[in-house]
Amino acid sequence: MSSDPIVEALRNFSSCDVSDALLKLSHPYGGFLGNLTLWSPARQEGSTKIIGPAYTVKYVRKNHGTDPEPQGHYIDSVPAGAVVFISAPPRIVNALYGGLMSTRAQYSLAVGTVVDGRIRDLQEHRDLDYPVFARDIGTTSPSEILRVSGINVPVRLNSEDQEITIHPGDYLVGDLNGVVCLPKELAEKAVELMASQVAADERIAQDIKRGKSFAAASKEHRASVKKP
Repeated sequence: MSSDPIVEALRNFSSCDVSDALLKLSHPYGGFLGNLTLWSPARQEGSTKIIGPAYTVKYVRKNHGTDPEPQGHYIDSVPAGAVVFISAPPRIVNALYGGLMSTRAQYSLAVGTVVDGRIRDLQEHRDLDYPVFARDIGTTSPSEILRVSGINVPVRLNSEDQEITIHPGDYLVGDLNGVVCLPKELAEKAVELMASQVAADERIAQDIKRGKSFAAASKEHRASVKKP
C-alpha cells in the first residue's frame, strides 16, 4: 500500500479511465503514450497494472557532447514506489534496459519500468515477475552508442506523432491498454472525475445487456457524470 493518496485512488481505475478524465480536462491525447506495451511478466496478457510517480532517465548519443554525465548509476537511486521511465533518442536499434536493471529496480521496490525504446534479457524480467513496458526487444546493450545524460529531468516521448513530455513525479499508469502519463498538477482533478464516469459506464453496460440501445442508455446515464 502506498502512502500517496493519488496512487491509492488510481488503483480503482484503468489507464482508459485516466485518459477519459484527462480528455475532459483538455489534456492532449488523454495522456496516452503511444506504442508502449507490456512485455513482462507476460506479453500483453494477465492483470498486470503499474501505478506510480515517474523516475525519469534520459539517454543521449555519445557524440552529444553538451549534456552532462550524472554521477553514479541511475538504477541505484530509484525511489520505492516509482515507475522508472527511460527515454531514448529517435531511431535507436540498441536496447536500453536489461535484466540486471530490473533486478536492482525490484530490490529498490520500484513498481515497474517503462522503456521508450527496446529492452533485452526478456526472460530475466519475466523470471522476476517484474512489470516492463517497452516499444520492442533487442539484443545489443546501449553502451556502444548511448550514455545517460539526465536523471529525474523532463523527457520527451520518442514519437513523430505526439508532442508529449513526461516530467519527474508525473503519475504513470500502465496496463494491457497501454501507458498513460497523468501530470501531477492535474492528478487530483482527474481522480475526482473518474468515479462517476466509471459508474455511468457500468450502468450503461447493464442496460445494453438487457436490450436497451447504446444511444438511449448513454443519454440516460452520462447526464449524471461529473464535469470539470
